[in-house]
Amino acid sequence: MTTKVLEHLLTMNDLSAEDLKELIEEAVQMKHQQKNGVPHPHLQGKTLGMIFEKSSTRTRVSFEVGMTQLGGHALFLNSNDMQLGRGESIDDTAKVLSRYVDGIMIRTFDHQIVEEFAAGSSVPIINGLTDQHHPTQVLADLMTIYEQKGRWEGLKLAFTGDGNNNMTHSLIQGALLSGMKMSVASPEGFEPAESIWKEAVDKYGEERLQFYADPCEAVKGADVIVTDVWTSMGNEEETAERLQLFRPYQVNEELVKHARDDFMFLHCLPAHREEEVTAAVIDGPHSYVFDEAENRLHAQKALLKKLIK
Repeated sequence: MTTKVLEHLLTMNDLSAEDLKELIEEAVQMKHQQKNGVPHPHLQGKTLGMIFEKSSTRTRVSFEVGMTQLGGHALFLNSNDMQLGRGESIDDTAKVLSRYVDGIMIRTFDHQIVEEFAAGSSVPIINGLTDQHHPTQVLADLMTIYEQKGRWEGLKLAFTGDGNNNMTHSLIQGALLSGMKMSVASPEGFEPAESIWKEAVDKYGEERLQFYADPCEAVKGADVIVTDVWTSMGNEEETAERLQLFRPYQVNEELVKHARDDFMFLHCLPAHREEEVTAAVIDGPHSYVFDEAENRLHAQKALLKKLIK
């Protein structure tokens, strides 16, 4: 049986379990090297093109610093300053950029855009975020869990909030791939995309992935609790309605009592304290959100090393 070679990272489903383990072990090693001042210039002379249609703090800085630490260079490309903004096709843009750079990271809206880039590109494409998926963030999440718990197998991850967003979708794929169980709690109408849920259940079984309307049931016995903002970029006009609808799904001191005593709290940031999570939880002893944010840098360096030749 021939092992599929990783060419792009568009969703967590592009990774095998072996890919995931290799990436996280490499990321942990690179983190130790960076902390100890040990250079790791694996991509000397290489250039990463970074296309942004959505604003970013962690994505831009972590990829740019990561390429520098790897000995390479990152090139920031605002889509409005490119011919993309004047109607050049995605296919033509991908073909041209492939002649200049060694890899392309894209942070955009519709997931189809990164798929079209991958189809036209002769260099690796990395999804830095779309409305449907956020795999680079979930790599950092899984790295953080692995660092703190020493394993994934047998752990339970619970997500409460907007189930139909990029974080939930990538967490479903990544958590199950790693060996964890996962539960999701969302209000009616905000369940994860049916296609992603069905694919995961068909692959891993119903006992590994559970949905609850009640967040207390979802969090019961959880080793890891994750949430995200209730209003993602592009949904700002729904803010008032969402604040009301999602209030019962807030991660607060009462909800986390249902989790294990040594639970971890994760959030991809930016966070809105006293909305999706209380300050007592996100700033408390169970929170690893800043380790998680730092690990974007190291997990992405491992990914860049694996993809860029």
